[in-house]
Amino acid sequence: MSVIIERSSAAEHLTGELPEAPAPTPLARRRRTRSPGSIALDSGLYVTLMLAVIVMAFPVIWMLLSSFKTTAEVSAVPIQWLPENWNADNYAAVANSIPIGRMFFNSVMITAVGTGLKVLLGLTCAYALVFVNIPFKNVAFLLVLFTLLIPGQITIIPNYTLIAGLDLTNTYVGIILPGVASAFATFLFRQQFMQLPISLLEAAELDGAGHLRRLFRIVVPISVPTIAAVTLVTIVGEWNEYLWPSLVAKSPELMTLPVGLTHLQDIEGVQNWGVLLAATTLLTLPILIVFMVLQRRLVAGLTAGAVTG
Repeated sequence: MSVIIERSSAAEHLTGELPEAPAPTPLARRRRTRSPGSIALDSGLYVTLMLAVIVMAFPVIWMLLSSFKTTAEVSAVPIQWLPENWNADNYAAVANSIPIGRMFFNSVMITAVGTGLKVLLGLTCAYALVFVNIPFKNVAFLLVLFTLLIPGQITIIPNYTLIAGLDLTNTYVGIILPGVASAFATFLFRQQFMQLPISLLEAAELDGAGHLRRLFRIVVPISVPTIAAVTLVTIVGEWNEYLWPSLVAKSPELMTLPVGLTHLQDIEGVQNWGVLLAATTLLTLPILIVFMVLQRRLVAGLTAGAVTG
């Protein structure tokens, strides 16, 4: 056999002929020759995508550009797209009118603590609902699902009555405490945990691992995409929360950025658009950057467990 291969190679070398290339597969031929209808459909989809991006991005771009404009430039007709002078006068006015640094700290601290507590309680509750044999756990899960149907505005009055009765108004604890339990996090974690192989936890139990060790050494590392998705959704919700902090925080030193924006509007007036848009930019950009960095984790976490088999 080796002699035949060597002779054929020598014959190809003498004649200068190269071996024939393999024929293209049907899939490759379809990729090379696309129908006009397919090209038109793809072009229409790209145009639709670009229009959607422009519609969604335009308010953010306009807000960012207008934060450097004067009030007259913002209200100019026809529209003046770019400011004549790029300066930070509006941002300086924001810093002089309200304690923006303190409000930024409040938003970061409340968002971090509230998100951490919600994720931690969601993990532990979901673990108990899936891996711990407790009575009536299905009934407890139905109650968790039922709370998802109740709008948060309905619980404002009883929560405020409770916080006021405990003398926790105008405190960080009063802002954070009523929202530490998240039915959404518990539900999503439970659905993820039900996809995990029970044999891993049984093996860990045979090795003497307790519930906390099984949760944080086995379940949590496997569920990182779902945890990241829940964390990101919770961060966005906590950062943008307005109604509850506006009721509990009485002094500017405890106000978050959304509440501080309303306080700034009361000081500057509703017509001072440049200053208001500068404050809105300071409120929007941090959470926008966080979302853009972690958006892949969000998609991966929300689709975790969607494919079985």
